[in-house]
Amino acid sequence: MKITRRDTLWLSACAAAFAVPRAGYALDYPTRPVRLIVGFPPGGSADIVTRIVAQALTDRVGQSFIVDNRSGAGSNMGTEAAARSEPDGYTLLSVSVANAINATLYSKLNFDYMRDFEPVASIDIVPNVMDINPSIPANTVPEFIAYAKANQGKISFASGGVGSSPHVAGELFKMMTGVDMVHVPYRGVALATTDLLSGRVQVLFDTLPASIANIRAGKLRALAVTTKARSEALPDVPTMDESVPGYEANSFHGIAAPKGTPREIINALNAHINAVLADPTVKARLADLGGTVLIGTPADFGRFMATEIDKWGKVVKFSGAKQE
Repeated sequence: MKITRRDTLWLSACAAAFAVPRAGYALDYPTRPVRLIVGFPPGGSADIVTRIVAQALTDRVGQSFIVDNRSGAGSNMGTEAAARSEPDGYTLLSVSVANAINATLYSKLNFDYMRDFEPVASIDIVPNVMDINPSIPANTVPEFIAYAKANQGKISFASGGVGSSPHVAGELFKMMTGVDMVHVPYRGVALATTDLLSGRVQVLFDTLPASIANIRAGKLRALAVTTKARSEALPDVPTMDESVPGYEANSFHGIAAPKGTPREIINALNAHINAVLADPTVKARLADLGGTVLIGTPADFGRFMATEIDKWGKVVKFSGAKQE
């Protein structure tokens, strides 16, 4: 069939007509409330950080960003719900280190994070802190390593459960130092902290917001923070990297969207999130929780997640931890 110039012009006009609604759709976004799924109960760090960002986004764009807590299975229930949502920009996932750990920790998942989600934006990085009971005769990480190696298998490190951030942070420490410590999982980090304070366990790689009050009160001794840079909240506490080169165990937060979400919407969301993270009030609120804002492109966050999934996959395999 011969295609005439008139046919060509007609096809071009049709293509342009179909393109206009898509561009307009992205330009008008959002026109109704946006749901942010958090895979944890209210009150935890992921919930608090997401609510701070959600309120700032609501104020900025004039549409409600609503937090929807879908807890269960170490955040997997919420993640699966987000993965199955319509990729229209009106359902987003609050991402945390749990998503990177669970990719290897769980043998059977009904989703694949890297396959089923589009990166939108990072939010912040939050350090863990290596806390010890003051009865341990160590004031630095090298002193602790020497003491632990002289007492192999006699030191217990606590966590809020198998595969939790404190657990894998401790396993990474074991892997990189050769120290043999016994993992004691609890049903929540609050119970682990109670036993650390009593001396029933000796070490906990806790999040900074959860442990800073006990550190400042002298009830716990902080040996190191687990980020590459020192924390403004504890400027005199060294980083683990200063004693164990290459060690880094971040808790973090970010936003992802179901696979297939239009690129224009992802870019718009990224720009809005970066704008609110640059706001001094939002930065200060996140800093109060021990967080350092992490501004970047969707591609930056995608690369970050790929690196985190690979790193924690190696640690989970080293530890032998597994969840069904």
